[in-house]
Amino acid sequence: MAFDKIKQLNELRKLQSQAKSLQRELEQIKETVEYGDIRVTVSGDQKVLSLAIDGEERKDLVDAINKALKEVQKKAAKKMMEMGGGLSGLLGGMK
Repeated sequence: MAFDKIKQLNELRKLQSQAKSLQRELEQIKETVEYGDIRVTVSGDQKVLSLAIDGEERKDLVDAINKALKEVQKKAAKKMMEMGGGLSGLLGGMK
């Protein structure tokens, strides 16, 4: 039984490492789109990096959008945890 717990902990560490690696990769993905007089750059981890309207950078809008995205991501994560019970199902019910 102790061996199973150690194995589960090792799996959890492996998953955490993979998640951190994926996060770093997503941060490196960037996409810039121009639509009329608007130019926006977004990263793969769903953060607005820059926003310009008529050539004027709008840091206030970037901050507001990123704050809203962060809040909605928290709510979505909470909902997913409630529905799926977190990782416990993947880890054999380890608590």
